Amino acid sequence: MRPRFIAVEGPIGVGKTTLAKRLAESFNYETLLEPSYANPFLDKFYRDGSNYALSTQLYFLLHRAQQLAELRQDDLFRPVRVADFLMEKDRLFAELTLNEEELALYNQVYAHLTISQPAPSLVIYLQAPKEILLTRIKRRGVPAEQYIRPDYLEALNEAYARFFHFYDSAPLLIVNAGEIDLVNDDAQYESLLQEILEFRGPRNYYNPQPSLL
Repeated sequence: MRPRFIAVEGPIGVGKTTLAKRLAESFNYETLLEPSYANPFLDKFYRDGSNYALSTQLYFLLHRAQQLAELRQDDLFRPVRVADFLMEKDRLFAELTLNEEELALYNQVYAHLTISQPAPSLVIYLQAPKEILLTRIKRRGVPAEQYIRPDYLEALNEAYARFFHFYDSAPLLIVNAGEIDLVNDDAQYESLLQEILEFRGPRNYYNPQPSLL
């Protein structure tokens, strides 16, 4: 059975948006994507995180809240979508990048927003070691991302691992994305797609078969 609302999550460079777009194409679903490249503060954050973390985080928070508000206004009989973010993880980045005073301000803004993401039918958490993330980030060549530090990616990986260790708000498929080429290898994608279609949850782990590597 096809899940009606899928949220794909994971650290920078792991392939969230690529997988979300491919799943949307396979299922003929709409996409709900993070406004990463539209964030005017993101480039400055990667260059000088300490001075632009709060503005970067607030932009994402407000934009995601707006996206979800628009989603709630849509036809209730058409909630078939694939998102490349999970709203609950927003605090993960805030706690990782903001100092104590900035986090307090962020929490005040968050508390005054009405944020209600429809419960996903399935959350896909993509994992990969920082070395693979760095390679993929370098390969795709986004100028701002070339300033991302290995220690930041390591901290992000650890934060994601802690978050999903306790996550139980929706069925969860944890994928070893370090062994999957979602861009160039159709066989690997089809294998993952079959795993998604056969998912019975509430929590499963997927490692690619050696024959597909």
